[in-house]
Amino acid sequence: MDKLRGILIIMLLAIAAVGCRTAQVAEPLTQSLAGSDEDTQIAFWHTLAERKLTSNDEAMHGMLLFLDQQDPAEDYQGRMDSLKSRGLLPEDFARPANEAVNRGTLAVMLVNALEIEGGLMLRLLPRSPRHATRELQYVGLYPRSSPNQTFSGPEFLGIIGRAEDYQRIHPVRRPAKLMPDEAGPEGSDLESDTGESSQAEPL
Repeated sequence: MDKLRGILIIMLLAIAAVGCRTAQVAEPLTQSLAGSDEDTQIAFWHTLAERKLTSNDEAMHGMLLFLDQQDPAEDYQGRMDSLKSRGLLPEDFARPANEAVNRGTLAVMLVNALEIEGGLMLRLLPRSPRHATRELQYVGLYPRSSPNQTFSGPEFLGIIGRAEDYQRIHPVRRPAKLMPDEAGPEGSDLESDTGESSQAEPL
């Protein structure tokens, strides 16, 4: 009986070890397709659509392309730093580049990038993978998911596509500023009837 119990314990430990092992992406596409030129971007998205998993590095590269249509970062650390500086990633995020991105991590980035306020819990905990995942399910960007689930390449592309649709319907508020071709005569701000400079309201 003791021998059988020992065997069962060993089997359970082995199963737990396998279950805790995080999925890895052997060769993230960012090693060869991290450029910002149009051809490289197209190649990145098309190749990712054939992958079984999306890595953290690939997901962050994809997020920067989604946000800015370019990714000037030279490596994974640069991509993390860029997203952290915008408040899209928690400051203590430090997962490996080739680890499969989980849905909670991407949910946090999207909730903050798209300025989705959500309910009380998300407002209190805007960096919570669990609450961010739930909110994206509620607004229709995510299917029913666990924050710990990973993405295949096609699944990741589908989420980015939904995010683009959402952004078109709910434009992200940007700081008001005049672009060079929108400035008044001789580059000056437009004056109101009272002589005071008028300021554009944020969208």
